[in-house]
Formats: sequence, structure tokens, C-alpha cells
Amino acid sequence: MTATSGLSSVRASYDTVAVDYARLLGPELSGRPLDRAMLAAFAEYVRGDRRGVDRSEGHPRGGGRAVADVGCGPGRVTAHLDGLGVPTFGIDLSPAMVAVARRTYPGLRFEVGAMAALDIADGVLGGVLAWYSTVHTPPAELPAVFAEFARVLAPGGHALIAFKAGDDRKVRLEHAYGHPVDLDVYWTPPDLIAGLLAGAGLAEVGRLVREPGENENCPQGFLLARKG
Repeated sequence: MTATSGLSSVRASYDTVAVDYARLLGPELSGRPLDRAMLAAFAEYVRGDRRGVDRSEGHPRGGGRAVADVGCGPGRVTAHLDGLGVPTFGIDLSPAMVAVARRTYPGLRFEVGAMAALDIADGVLGGVLAWYSTVHTPPAELPAVFAEFARVLAPGGHALIAFKAGDDRKVRLEHAYGHPVDLDVYWTPPDLIAGLLAGAGLAEVGRLVREPGENENCPQGFLLARKG
């Protein structure tokens, strides 16, 4: 499968499941305290503990610079992070997912786009969040994705990657959320993610690996990195 055909199958699959995905996973974070803890830590790093300091400069909350939730899906994590005090907007490959996000969270901004080619200027973001959005990307293609994250981050900006923390395998997914899909899901060792981020100029700040929760079949990884 080529990179182009892979993106097409991911887009088509998430266009198909968008409405049911949002319905089934909407309350998921409420039962994931460790996941919420990583999001809270990420928000605190991005804010720099300067809530409200930059209002006079036109920044509504936090330390000022925005966060891009790349692969935002129906926007539930975008909204959660925005509620933690950092201005956050969402980007997703799937137009149907973006449509659901816009209907559900009309006060936030959502755009269609690809994470390996972001329509964002160099060095303007305080943070990039990739909440399981890299799990369909072959590991060999992750360096280009992480380089793009580093490009759009300001010096000192942070990236948080959530991923399937497995033993370097590919799992085929042909049915999900009540629909047929055409997806490969990659389980990736945390050390590999950390090394690829470092290669893009994003140094590890910390990581968390938790055991599988309900409806999960492998450990879940979270890695926070900083642009030097």
C-alpha cells in the first residue's frame, strides 16, 4: 500500500464511521484518569502557568500560543484541552469527522488537513497534540510526521503523542464502530516513538504507559516532548 492509498483508505474509513465513532467514544475520557492527567500536564506545560497573562495581547487564555489537535476526529479531546486553558483548534483528514466536530463544538475551529503537510506557518504553535492519530501511520513514515510537528512548534513548544504501546506489530482492522473499514493499526514501542521524536528535534520530557482498559487490547502509551 502506498502512502497516498493509505491516506485515502484512512479518510474513507473515518468518513464512514464518523457519526457512530462520536456517539460511542464521546464520554471515553471520563473513565480514563491517567489519560486526563497527561492532557492536564501537557496543558500546564503549554500554558507555562501563565493563565490569563496574555489577554492584553489578544490571546484568550493560557500562555498565548495555540495548540493544534492533529487528527482531532469529532473534537472531544480538542474541547477537553481547550477547557484546560489553552486555545485549541482541530485538524482532521476526514471531512465527515470535521463536520461532526463543527456541529458538536460550534465555538471551536476545525479544519480538514493532513498531519504530514499542515497548513500552518513555521514556529507559531505552543503545542501539537496527536491523540492516537499516528496509529495508522507506518513507523517508516513517522519521521516526516514528527518533523512537521517540530516545524510548526515555537521554540519551547510541546508535543503530546498518544499511541498503542505494543511490540512493533501491525493489526488489520476491517470492522469498527458498526461499519466495515480498511485500516492498519500500528503498535509501537515507546522507545521507538521517543527516538523518532528526538530525531525531529523534540526531546522527551516524560512518558506514561498504562495497562489496557475496557475495549483495549494492548498497553497505551503517552509521550510528552519539547522543542529545544
